[in-house]
Amino acid sequence: MYTEEDVRRLKWQSRRGMLELDVLFIPFVEEAFLDLPEDDKDRFVKLLACEDTDLFVWLMEREKPEDPDLQRMVRIILDRVQPASS
Repeated sequence: MYTEEDVRRLKWQSRRGMLELDVLFIPFVEEAFLDLPEDDKDRFVKLLACEDTDLFVWLMEREKPEDPDLQRMVRIILDRVQPASS
């Protein structure tokens, strides 16, 4: 279970200093994190531990993470911000 303090810490960790990551991570923590199942919350924390360069190529969909947990979390974040294809 994640406390308010945990969420504040995650929001701080979401500030990566790279605009492309900040505009995805910060709103995600503020608006979607608490609604995730616990397993996905853990996956998000795992994703935040990754290097910015890896995060950038994954979230810009230039590559996919090898780890299925990270793939799932990247997809959740991207699905939240990308309009559904018609």
